[in-house]
Amino acid sequence: MHRVYFSAYQKGLGDASIAGEQASREKPTDILMREHRLYQVDFLLRKYGFKESDIVFEKNENLSLTIDPKEAWALRNPEAFPMNINRASRFSLLRVPGFGPVTVKRILEQRKAGRIRHIEDVGKVGVRLKKAKQYLAF
Repeated sequence: MHRVYFSAYQKGLGDASIAGEQASREKPTDILMREHRLYQVDFLLRKYGFKESDIVFEKNENLSLTIDPKEAWALRNPEAFPMNINRASRFSLLRVPGFGPVTVKRILEQRKAGRIRHIEDVGKVGVRLKKAKQYLAF
């Protein structure tokens, strides 16, 4: 299988005996965020090298609605950080919250030309690079 598609469960469309029909109502934004989290986990497993055991679940066995799955992993594994951006492997850099495959590829290319000294050397600092900066050493 190359791709998985998820769809939020829509209460009221199924048989009354289905567990989802009996569950308490969630806010529509929560339902859509759960769907989004499933897509994030799918990418972590397929494209970032994460294993099933790397995925962090809350006590209720759901993914967090407030923290993305990669950041939840980072918070659970503080020994992996701060990560040296100039020495870390591709696999390790993909574990940094805020970094995706394109950014990691850019970092690896830039390292060939010289040392990365600031987060600005990676690109324009927006939300993602601000998030990544707290997990990095230069």
